[in-house]
Amino acid sequence: MLDLAEIRRYAQTYFAESTGCHGWDHTERVLALARRIARVEGADLAVVSAAALLHDIGRREESASNGTCCHAARGAEIACQFLSSQAVPPEIIQRIVHCIAAHRFRNSLAPESLEARILFDADKLDSIGAVGIGRAFQFAGEVGARLHDPAVDPANSRPYSMEDTAYREYLVKLRYLKDRMLTATGRRLAAERSAFMDTFFTRLNDEVAGVR
Repeated sequence: MLDLAEIRRYAQTYFAESTGCHGWDHTERVLALARRIARVEGADLAVVSAAALLHDIGRREESASNGTCCHAARGAEIACQFLSSQAVPPEIIQRIVHCIAAHRFRNSLAPESLEARILFDADKLDSIGAVGIGRAFQFAGEVGARLHDPAVDPANSRPYSMEDTAYREYLVKLRYLKDRMLTATGRRLAAERSAFMDTFFTRLNDEVAGVR
């Protein structure tokens, strides 16, 4: 049996000094979304919950390596070691580890199980809608980007620079996430969140132009 309270305590140790878009609050939101989707889709709630709690524990090493270390792959390795020390059955460990390893947007490893598809969707849903807008502006502030540039050309602008605005992130990635969802529930939630986001950035462009 999975001790989710102990898994939560362990996972939190990897976020003691984390701030920004991928802090512990992101994990809590992904957990809530993943559990919601799992209940509707009929997935294993314990596996989904454990995977959601552990899905970003490799991010600290990815940040320290300036992106050369994949947080999904490293997180899966760390989770496997921890769960093995907790005497979790190997079959359950394998299912949780696959969810973690396959949750990344920029990843060649496809989520194969229902639980892995749910974690993938939950993680992406936290990048769109009202929360996604907030996170995009938070990240832009972290890298010193401008508030807004309606004329930004995604193909000729650089990430992690003054040009890396929330709107650029929307143009490059966020507006497409609704089409990447892997579960029916995820697609439904993403459609609503994405529509809100589209309306927001249209309004932002109008306000910046002084027409509203």
